[in-house]
Order: sequence, then C-alpha cells, then structure tokens
Amino acid sequence: MVNNGNGAPAGEDVSPSLNALAQYIKDLSFENPNAPRSLAPQANPPQISISVNVNAKQLSDTDYEVELTLEGKAGEAPNLLFSFELLYAGIFRLANIPAENKHPVVMIECPRLLFPFARQIVADAVRNGGFPPLFIDPIDFAALFRQRISEMQGGDQPVA
Repeated sequence: MVNNGNGAPAGEDVSPSLNALAQYIKDLSFENPNAPRSLAPQANPPQISISVNVNAKQLSDTDYEVELTLEGKAGEAPNLLFSFELLYAGIFRLANIPAENKHPVVMIECPRLLFPFARQIVADAVRNGGFPPLFIDPIDFAALFRQRISEMQGGDQPVA
C-alpha cells in the first residue's frame, strides 16, 4: 500500500472538511398582538431586544445537527409591536477534523453558516408582519462559544 506521507493511503483525501447536508426551519413564530394599532407610525423607535442560542447534537460519527435559535421583540407589553422566535437548524458533516477541534467547529462555524439564512427569515417575517424588515447585526459565534464555556466551567476566566 502506498502512503502519502501522513499515514493515510495515497489518493485518500485527508484534508479537513465541513459540509452542510441540509438546512431547515424547525419552528417559526411571529406575533403582532396589537395589530392594527401597532402598525401606525411610532413617535419613538421601539426598543428591540434579541437573544441568540446555539445547540448541537451528534447524529453519527461524522454528522451533527446544529440548532440556531433567534428570539426577539420590539417594544414592551402592553405596547408590544411584535415578537418572533426562530429555530433554524442544519445537518453538518465533519470529516478529517481532529477530535479537539470538533466542538468549536460545530458550535462556531456551523451556526456562522446558518446565520445569514436565519437572518433573512427573520427579516422577511417582520416585513410580512407589516413592519420594516429587521436585519440582525452579525453575531460573533466565537465569543458566544467562549462565554458558554466559561459559564460551564463556573467562572468568568477567559477561555483560550
């Protein structure tokens, strides 16, 4: 058997790869509880709050389902203009990625690939609800990952 110098048989591709096999909406909710009153021009722009969460589960040795949750609202009760919740997911295949790098790839790179699609779904839902489209600012998934690791370790120390 011919060896390509890194322990793998010659001709076998050993370069790391990340492939999106599928992307889909698992749950989408948009509420416009005060329509049509909420559609009237507002004197002041509403306070918009958005939360982000990422979860993943391993489906096989190489495949992972990654869920990106975006929740938000404009205004406060009783004058809530709108609220939304999107659970957008994808199936990703990781190949030739070292074990110590899989968790960061799944929790940083996979949601980074999902985000533009989820952002557009939210913008369209808000626009279809009668408001100007809401374009969510880019999200630093690496910082979100470090924060989550720090919380799981029970401290506020930075994680390399």
